[in-house]
Amino acid sequence: MPNHQDRIDQLNQKLELLLSKQEGFAKELMALYKEIEAVKKLSPDQLAAKKVLPEPTVEKPEAPEISDAVVSTESEQEEIKKTAEAPIIQPVPPKKTQKPKGKSNLEKFIGENLINKIGIAITVIGVAIGAKYSIENDLISPLTRIILGYLSGLGLLGFGIKLKDKYENYSAVLVSGALSILYFITFAAYSFYELFPQLMAFALMLVFTVFGVVAALNYNKQVIAHIGLVGAYAVPFLLSNNSGSVSTLFAYMAIINVGILVISFKKYWKPLFYSAFIFTYLIYASWMIFSYRTSEHFTLAFVYLTIFFAIFYAAFLAYKLIRKEQFLKSDIILLLLNSFIFFGLGYNLLSGHETGKDLLGAFTLANAIIHFAVSIVLFKKKLADRNLFHLVAGLVLVFITIAVPVQLDGNWVTLLWTLQAALLFYIGRTKDVSFYEYLSYPLMVLALTSLTEDWSIGYESYYSHNDLKPILNSYFLTSVLFLTAFGFINWVNQKFRISSQEKPAPKLAVVMSFVIPIILLLVSYMSIYLEIEEYWKSIFSASEVELKPDDVYGYSEYNYDLKDYGSIWLFNYTFLFLTILSFVNFKKIKNRILGISTLVTGVAVSFLFLTAGLYILSELRESYIDRELSEYYEIGTMNIIIRYVSFAFFTLLWIALVKLSKRAFMNMNLKIPIEIITHISILWILSSELLNWMDLAGSDQSYKLGLSILWGVYALLLIGLGIYKQRKYLRVGAISLFGVTLAKLFLYDIASLNTISKTIVFVSLGVLLLIVSFLYNKYKNVISDETEK
Repeated sequence: MPNHQDRIDQLNQKLELLLSKQEGFAKELMALYKEIEAVKKLSPDQLAAKKVLPEPTVEKPEAPEISDAVVSTESEQEEIKKTAEAPIIQPVPPKKTQKPKGKSNLEKFIGENLINKIGIAITVIGVAIGAKYSIENDLISPLTRIILGYLSGLGLLGFGIKLKDKYENYSAVLVSGALSILYFITFAAYSFYELFPQLMAFALMLVFTVFGVVAALNYNKQVIAHIGLVGAYAVPFLLSNNSGSVSTLFAYMAIINVGILVISFKKYWKPLFYSAFIFTYLIYASWMIFSYRTSEHFTLAFVYLTIFFAIFYAAFLAYKLIRKEQFLKSDIILLLLNSFIFFGLGYNLLSGHETGKDLLGAFTLANAIIHFAVSIVLFKKKLADRNLFHLVAGLVLVFITIAVPVQLDGNWVTLLWTLQAALLFYIGRTKDVSFYEYLSYPLMVLALTSLTEDWSIGYESYYSHNDLKPILNSYFLTSVLFLTAFGFINWVNQKFRISSQEKPAPKLAVVMSFVIPIILLLVSYMSIYLEIEEYWKSIFSASEVELKPDDVYGYSEYNYDLKDYGSIWLFNYTFLFLTILSFVNFKKIKNRILGISTLVTGVAVSFLFLTAGLYILSELRESYIDRELSEYYEIGTMNIIIRYVSFAFFTLLWIALVKLSKRAFMNMNLKIPIEIITHISILWILSSELLNWMDLAGSDQSYKLGLSILWGVYALLLIGLGIYKQRKYLRVGAISLFGVTLAKLFLYDIASLNTISKTIVFVSLGVLLLIVSFLYNKYKNVISDETEK
């Protein structure tokens, strides 16, 4: 009993503790609900002013009697329930005070911006039309025209400046229009009427340009620069009567561009720059197409082309260097366009000049030197970010690359491009400068293209280049040096792999990691292939024998066996190349992709040999038997022996391919297809060999009697091998071969065989089939066990 009492006391204590906690929670809930209701009654302004709400403070409950706690809790819970069920009144937001409706954006744009620009344009056009009319009708003297023009321009300028304080935008438009009028009047006074000497005209234009620059910067408005400077480009053409000189026009354009250059030191107004850029080169190119004459304009054209290029180059770099801003894609495009337009137009000028055409390489190299000097200044003075330096340095490399084929030809182009690609790739990969690595990729393609062009020239004609010595010639040496450079590139690519820990490797770099070894292998194969082909071409060409059966006509004979020898040795070389590649792969490289490529190529070449190659060997055999040209050429037993040399190379290839297919790194189960292709190849070669020896023996039944028996015997061997090795696919293949042989027997052989031949064939095949049936019956348990397994 005492134990029960102790247990009851413990439970009562726990109950009192829980009731105490419940009372505390009830008070906290009540305080929160009261606070919520108080907040709901506040206005939005009071709520915004009251940033921090005071947390409800709840006193810790004292240990109450159980009955009191229960009563208190029940009463408070009832009150909480009523509060929770009460409807929530949301505060009504104050009504927004509506602002008076103003002008729409479109109306504002038209009224404040568009109308004044249209007005100034119409005013300038009106002045131009009036001036044109007065000129055509000789209403006023030239001097009066010029004076009135200046007065109009200066009056409009003064009026615009006066309105600057109150109407800045309107004032800017008037000032820009005034500048256009002043430019035109000065140009007309000098070019049309010769009222000013050249020095004075340029001085006035320089003053207007300086004023336009200052005004554009002071107003901070592109419109002044556009209308006052770029708009001035149109002035020489509006009222042109072809009386102005070209030198004046170009000098006029240069002054305008200098103004844009000055603005570039403070502002980088791209629309202004684009407009000037387009107008300048468009006018210049149009003049070159329609009016340029080398004898009169060469020096003038080249000097001003260089000036335009230098101005735009400096304008591009000025703002970027002063403000130290990153360059954008549009900046890159503009810089590249300026460089390549200058090079293209300059190249065109030089190529049409008698002396200049010999300086094309020097001109190209000069472009590279210009960009090199800029890159050196940028690097030493640390005036630009890394990307801008790389861009200018890239232009150096581009023009050096272009200078190679311009000044040199043939193999030198290939070698320089290859070495340049190797150097850039090495710097880019080892120094982690992806820009140089990306520059090396197009150079690799150019070098490969140039190499193939060298090959097409060096090994072009079948009957030419008799003096081209095998191996010891410039084309093969170029190939060797190309392979050396690309071997170095491949070594760098393998040793300094792009780390993918921080970020994935660029897709282009991943693609090139496959392309570089492919180029290396293809050039390795083709360099020897072309030498072998060229060797047999040369001795075939040297085999010419001139024949003159009568006094009028003559003809030549060639030893056509030499062409067949050349084809067979190309097959042999291909077998050897693939064999070495296979052994190197499974001994050292152990690359799955290379292994699959080698297998596919090996099977394709084998099929080509079994069709075209065996046919060429049969042609050599026929030449040996017929001996039609034996009085001119020696036709010996090599026509027969060469086939066994090819079989030896073919066997080596298949040994290598079989070993390669079984390697673990290939991760492919190719046992069955490789074995099937091997047996097809063996049967094909045995059939060809049977035809060869029966043809040498003078038999005319080789395609009928011999082949049918050979195929039957080989099918029997396959069945025996299939039973012994427990390989069902061999037995099925053998049965299929028997079916083909029987079809051939009844559909082809029997029609032309004599009685003895028919007897031999039927008896032979019948015996073979009986042996096959006996083998199936004797080893039926072995076959049955194989099927169950």
